[in-house]
Amino acid sequence: MMSIRPVKYLLLRRVSQIGIFLLFLLGPWAGIWIIKGNLSSSLLLDTVPLTDPLVFLQMLATRHMPEIAAVQGVILVALFYALVGGRVFCSWVCPINPVTDAASWLRRRYKITSGKSPQDIRWWLIGMILLASALSGIMVWEWVNPVSITQRALIFGGSWVFLIALAIFVLDLFIAPRAWCGHLCPVGATYALIGHKSLLRVSAQESSQCNDCAECFAVCPEPHILPAPLKAKNGISPVVLDSACTNCGRCIDVCEPRVFVFTHRFNHKRN
Repeated sequence: MMSIRPVKYLLLRRVSQIGIFLLFLLGPWAGIWIIKGNLSSSLLLDTVPLTDPLVFLQMLATRHMPEIAAVQGVILVALFYALVGGRVFCSWVCPINPVTDAASWLRRRYKITSGKSPQDIRWWLIGMILLASALSGIMVWEWVNPVSITQRALIFGGSWVFLIALAIFVLDLFIAPRAWCGHLCPVGATYALIGHKSLLRVSAQESSQCNDCAECFAVCPEPHILPAPLKAKNGISPVVLDSACTNCGRCIDVCEPRVFVFTHRFNHKRN
């Protein structure tokens, strides 16, 4: 019988992404309103507001006074991702993640080496978005945000918007590896800032067992964060403390010697 260990966290992430999508879908399709809205702004059980941090920042930039519910929502979201890791949103929630994962898998499967990663302009994009929102008086990113647009298309229809997801797929597959999530997406960058000091972390705790197979580097969406925790000695922590980590668990999945584990940021034990 085939073990699911090499894909355990991958499967759990897909269950999470599909489950969250179904919760949004139950309302308009079945009249069961567990959560209303979308990933930009929603209401859980008609009681708990949830607000995307970048949406909230745009709201402030437009000089529109946010409602109390929006303030409460962004505080709740920020506290949650500050605890579990900001970019957990990217790997466990975002509907674009399966698209970029598929492109990455195809690049490895067919040894596609075209293109190179672009400059990291996510931070510049955040500034430009906020400036444009301030000058125009509207939340400009929400007109083109692939995350919320794709989610709305999946729920309410509108096939043309899938061209955005297709464009991201082609970008990551042929033009620049891991370009969207790793270098362009301002939503992911915002969550990275929130989770900079998060408690939940991946650790190369059993680094002494590493056999240099490089499987973790092949599947990691941010492979540049691995060398220091994995190979550094002399008191360097094995915990992946870089905020770019998405806590996707793929390094744990594929590592045959079981070097990686989920732990907390203060567990600096290295075996």
